[in-house]
Amino acid sequence: MNQDINLMDKIVSLAKRRGFIYPGSELYGGLAGTWDYGPAGTELKRNIKNEWWKDMVQLRDDIVGVDAAIMMNPRVWEASGHVEAFTDPLVECKICHQRMRQDKEDEIAEHEKSHKGQKVEWTEPKKFNLLVKAYLGVVEGTQSQIYLRGEITQGVHVNFRNVVDSTRVKIPFGIAQVGKAFRNEITPGNFTFRSREFEQMEVQYYVKPDEKESMEEYEAWKKERMEWYIKLGIKPEHLKFEDHAPGKRAHYAKAATDILYSGFPWGWDEIMGIHHRGDWDLRRHQEYSGQDLSYTDPVTGEKYIPWDIETSAGVDRAALMFLLEAYTEEDGRVFMKFHPKLAPYKAAVFPLLANKPELVDLARKIYIDLKKDFMVAWDDRGNIGKRYASQDEIGTPFCITVDFQSLEDDMVTVRDRDTAKQERVKISGLKDFLKDKLDI
Repeated sequence: MNQDINLMDKIVSLAKRRGFIYPGSELYGGLAGTWDYGPAGTELKRNIKNEWWKDMVQLRDDIVGVDAAIMMNPRVWEASGHVEAFTDPLVECKICHQRMRQDKEDEIAEHEKSHKGQKVEWTEPKKFNLLVKAYLGVVEGTQSQIYLRGEITQGVHVNFRNVVDSTRVKIPFGIAQVGKAFRNEITPGNFTFRSREFEQMEVQYYVKPDEKESMEEYEAWKKERMEWYIKLGIKPEHLKFEDHAPGKRAHYAKAATDILYSGFPWGWDEIMGIHHRGDWDLRRHQEYSGQDLSYTDPVTGEKYIPWDIETSAGVDRAALMFLLEAYTEEDGRVFMKFHPKLAPYKAAVFPLLANKPELVDLARKIYIDLKKDFMVAWDDRGNIGKRYASQDEIGTPFCITVDFQSLEDDMVTVRDRDTAKQERVKISGLKDFLKDKLDI
């Protein structure tokens, strides 16, 4: 465990040092549970989302995308049950008045230790709503209360009829969305794992209300989503399913499971949920809105409210998982062994010496040309060893150095991140070399 905690300390330090993740509002002392993504982190998150979108939408013909508003009519959250049921039972420490979730026994025990021998007493549990309130209107006192969405799911369901009417989708089909959500987390922590502002990637996949067919779809989605993480470099032994017992899953859920990752310092924890939600959402929105949200089969004329198979993943949790999985210490080096598709930069270009115009000019020409096809970094600071070390920690698969020999033979030195081996490559063949090595 100490080794795992030490790893997280290293990740947090590297994340800030190399521009992956900064504390939110750090200039003003920060804001608990918020994080800002730097240049490298922004690229990492963008690559995760792009790979997810490509897999879920671009390469399929049964899923379309939407981008719903963060601010929604408050009735949406009444229909979804969030206003009434989106609560955590909290207990409050009578010494320091810090509130903690009642079900987090390990965190409560750690908190009690922080009081160093004092007898800690806790209040009776009280419910606390996790929805973040906001107010619309320009005149104080006449503003209307709304909520920042606590999940992105409902933005899909309230647009079900719009999507059916404006596209050619037929059951079974899915609606995908990537977007921000907000939760009034009581005890945000574990770096970016539990935050008050976070990003989700979800598909709501609508199927016929048939027990056998819907469970087949549910099992297929479980397999497909597990394979996606493995395809992007997570070791199979670091992932597992954890099914929700009937007594512990949501009352409307016909089945539910989580994909857990073992590499977190605190042990196995959730990175994705796959849920058979039945017709709960569409039926509730039909009831609360008074609008017909049933689907009519264009062939048989059968009319029904579809059932929903949901796959829901956190972008920030995925980024943290990929950071942990990629971190490598080997032969005195530290490098981030990202899958090439996720690496923030696919290559970095250096002039051997920054004070030699002829080297800089050729290096800049190569850099500008490669940028048309790849995300490429430029670095002419310090010596070549420090540049390699910097790009290793960012996870750049290849470093390209222009030296004096390059001026004579039109070749450059290309260094591999994982092996540190170097080879000479023709400048004219660099793009093909990178496409082949990166498999993109």
